[in-house]
Amino acid sequence: MNLSPPNPVYVSETGFQITSMGGDGLDRFEELLSAHRGAVERYVRFRLPGTADAEDVLQEVWLTACRRFGQLNNQDAFKAWMLSIARNKCADYFRAAAGRREVSLDELPERELGQYGAEAESAVRDTLELLEARDREALYLYFWEELPQAEIARRLGVPLGTVKSRLHAAKRRFRSKYPCPPPQRKGDFFMKKLPEFLPEYAIEEQSAAPFSVRWEELMGWFLVPRPGEKLSWGMYDFPERKCTHICDMQVIGRAEVHGIEGVELTARESDPSGREDVTDWTFVAQLTDTHCRYLSAIRKEGDIRRYATFLDGEAFLPNWGFGENNCGNAVHLSPKGDIRRTGRVVTCADKDFLLDIVGRYTVTIAGKAYDTVCVMDVETYNDGVASEQFLDRSGRTILWRRFNRDGWALDRYGKPWTELLPDSERLTINGRTYVHWYDCITDYITSEPQGRK
Repeated sequence: MNLSPPNPVYVSETGFQITSMGGDGLDRFEELLSAHRGAVERYVRFRLPGTADAEDVLQEVWLTACRRFGQLNNQDAFKAWMLSIARNKCADYFRAAAGRREVSLDELPERELGQYGAEAESAVRDTLELLEARDREALYLYFWEELPQAEIARRLGVPLGTVKSRLHAAKRRFRSKYPCPPPQRKGDFFMKKLPEFLPEYAIEEQSAAPFSVRWEELMGWFLVPRPGEKLSWGMYDFPERKCTHICDMQVIGRAEVHGIEGVELTARESDPSGREDVTDWTFVAQLTDTHCRYLSAIRKEGDIRRYATFLDGEAFLPNWGFGENNCGNAVHLSPKGDIRRTGRVVTCADKDFLLDIVGRYTVTIAGKAYDTVCVMDVETYNDGVASEQFLDRSGRTILWRRFNRDGWALDRYGKPWTELLPDSERLTINGRTYVHWYDCITDYITSEPQGRK
């Protein structure tokens, strides 16, 4: 008696058993899966930040794709096909979770409610409390559970047209009661006045312990990705201290990338005149209760708009991907001990991701004094580069300073930085010399009526 299975049993790299295809089909499936696995994993982990749940859903995705691979007529569409399976499995996950509980404001998912930060979360909850139960129910099922209108109609036992009219009315009533300002219009640029020369400043270390801080700014761009936010920041080269670069940014509305919801923001980089060397960016970013991260970046170069999203691997991650599995930068900052600083001597732990609070400082700039913590980044995002970022208690940047390792970009600049900028401040980090290059400030400090000491 032949007891062998009709098709070979194979344990794939993803860990599940495949029994539904022959050897040639299996080889082709594994080849395509290997090429696109990273994009699918990034998509699912974006939708389900909890590691255990994401892994469970991914296993369902792999297994479903394997079983249905023979139905895929155009293998050139494998990536899009896999992402559609992943999208459906994530939707199944949320539907199953919704089915296990009744709709209650107290149980609204913190991950989704925190999308625009703690302040907006509170405003959303307060606004929902002002609505009738029927409106809250419709908004919850549509926005938080991400159910299609037909499924909402089935679940509530009402016609589809009723769901559409109910949602329309609920959204209108929510907008009328929501306290936050409406988003800026696309293309409605502004420019706040930044000083031509960097004001004199002093940085004084305090003996008091550093405080923890909620830091919601986008890494490297200073703007908080939340409706109604806008900001200008300037770059000042040393030793002249003259502004060489202006960036005007604003959030213009809500946006979605591969099913992940965030906000769209625009950035216009230019020289201080605002006329020459203009570069326009569009980002989509997401702020949750725990992390701030980029979802996509679009750069306009002449007549070409160049797109990159979190699914695009090396085309996206080196510039815009932060944290494990591109989870983003953590918004809750407390000293971890990964970076230790005594005066101008810095020692770092042997880790790939080095960003830590290293002390508490009074920063006095333009006649205002700010109580801050110093957040240092050592070669986390750029080999040979370290930065100091001084945050006040509200998590806003007061001053950002860049340091280059002495031999950084030697082939481009021709000399080490100790020779290029012999009078600039220096840090010793793990025994190596880093030289101060330039600073950034934002209109947050130029518009502040008082310091925050």
